[in-house]
Amino acid sequence: MEEIKVMVADESHIKYVETILQTIADAAKVRGTGIAKRSPEYVATKMREAKAVIALQGEKFAGFSYIETWGNKHYVTTSGLIVHPDFRGLGLAKRIKNVTFTLARKRWPNAKIFSLTSGSAVMKMNTQLGYHPVTFADLTDDESFWKGCEGCVNHDVLARTGQKYCICTAMLFDPEEHLPAKLPQEVLDRINRIDGSNK
Repeated sequence: MEEIKVMVADESHIKYVETILQTIADAAKVRGTGIAKRSPEYVATKMREAKAVIALQGEKFAGFSYIETWGNKHYVTTSGLIVHPDFRGLGLAKRIKNVTFTLARKRWPNAKIFSLTSGSAVMKMNTQLGYHPVTFADLTDDESFWKGCEGCVNHDVLARTGQKYCICTAMLFDPEEHLPAKLPQEVLDRINRIDGSNK
């Protein structure tokens, strides 16, 4: 079986946009949950800007996710995580999530990274990366972000609650909380054992 490669997408991957959007729509239908709809041009732009991650087995589409900045780059989202049905159960979602998270941390090291999800698997991955559940008030107040929720079938819940609650769970990674000075000693000891440092 040919290796599945996970990489930062570029212009050469725009040919997969329609497949990506269809896979996302099909998954939302199966789960019966909402998803913020994105246009083909929006996804293509993420690829051109090196703000997307794609997984391929040879030329076959296997998975995707993208990142976006909000609130003058004080916030970053990792969004649209999807794995094609043919490649589920292989740990691919976690690989994609790890690459998007690393990409976001490298490009915007001081930004808070957040995720809105209704999926327990994504919540588990987020928790492992250091995210924790928060209220919607802890997220960006950038109206262009919330406008993206208008394509979701559950948008009426968000509108009725004045943008305070919805079906999704909000999760946040705050880099300030992960500075060495703020980590518990046992976590620092574990990091030191991993990297071989004696600091």
